[in-house]
Amino acid sequence: MNVISSRPSAIIVGGSLGGLFAANLLSRNGWQVDVFERVPEELAGRGAGIVTHPELFDALNAAGVEIDDSIGVHVQSRVTLARDGSVISEREMPQTLTAWGKMYHVLRSAFPTVNYHSGGTVTSVKSEPTYASVTLSDGSEHRADLIIAADGFKSAIRDQFLPDVKLQYAGYVAWRGLVDEAALTPETRDALFEKFAFCLPAHEQILGYPVAGQGNSIKPGERRYNFVWYRATSEEEGLPDLLTDSTGKRWVGGIPPTLIRPDVIADMEEAANTLLAPQFAEVVTKATQPLFQPIFDLEVPEMAFGRIALLGDAAFVARPHCGMGVTKAAGDAMALVEALNHSSSIEAALAEYSAVRTQFGSAIVQHARHLGAYMQAQLKTDTDREMAEKYRTPDAVMRETAVSPRFQ
Repeated sequence: MNVISSRPSAIIVGGSLGGLFAANLLSRNGWQVDVFERVPEELAGRGAGIVTHPELFDALNAAGVEIDDSIGVHVQSRVTLARDGSVISEREMPQTLTAWGKMYHVLRSAFPTVNYHSGGTVTSVKSEPTYASVTLSDGSEHRADLIIAADGFKSAIRDQFLPDVKLQYAGYVAWRGLVDEAALTPETRDALFEKFAFCLPAHEQILGYPVAGQGNSIKPGERRYNFVWYRATSEEEGLPDLLTDSTGKRWVGGIPPTLIRPDVIADMEEAANTLLAPQFAEVVTKATQPLFQPIFDLEVPEMAFGRIALLGDAAFVARPHCGMGVTKAAGDAMALVEALNHSSSIEAALAEYSAVRTQFGSAIVQHARHLGAYMQAQLKTDTDREMAEKYRTPDAVMRETAVSPRFQ
């Protein structure tokens, strides 16, 4: 059927945050929605920090999620620390910081469990004139009026339709980790908690902020501190070494945290003590199960293929400096539902959605590249490094990092 019926159906491939935003928004707009998530267990154990933006709260409200103070930890200011731990610069900038697990919990709780299918691995999708379908690894086929690919930055569905679009390595990695507030010294807690903090050692950048602790607690003393440390790493030698585990296996794109070699962790901790403000060095060396992620970006020329739409990181992968990953996915879901609500056909709605969100996605990717230019330039020429310096002053970093871009 070309015309949207009174009870249209959608299948969402990927049950993480972007998929859940789309699922909840479509459900509230009268759609029959099923989510297929390939991971068989609940995803809530992930612990990454998330910077919120007004647009994210708009999407949560539209999805029917009640927001109160428990959504995250509130900070009032940003601060940049020198190598000796003293304050270089500070500015007022109220913001709410939350955790991946908290966001997943509120979105997952809002969606009917019976329609969320864990362990459902989609092997292919297709769009026909009157329906779209997914085929699972068990050979079963499931049909719907619309399919949304929310299967992340390594999207197999994107690869099916855009095989020539590939992730581009940015020239640096991001070390990440969480440490319990109670594990830190009082001096470090006083310097870092209640703030979004930065340190800018030569050629690198680290930032951190408080997030909810175990059980999503935001009670002082029970919170955690989340850090992200960007380090230039060559694609030819440095990255392959980091991605090689103790058995000699080289992983592609990322390595499970538990398989990172002890000597790699030891080198990272030594660098923290040598290069970072003591407060950040303590956070890094006390973090439980630190991990690193190679930084990639990716742009697509279109986000719609008949009755199939790409959403979130399945379409555009932006470096994390904007702090817009989850907000971008939520915005995609909002725009998709809006287009469906006023278009005469699903194909027309998806074409409109694609036109609007490809423009936005490209702008986000470009903005994030500018913010990450300094780290990337370390592997290039003196001229490149000099050009990139303008994105590295404390005031510029604090003003531009993880804020809603002005081009929205």
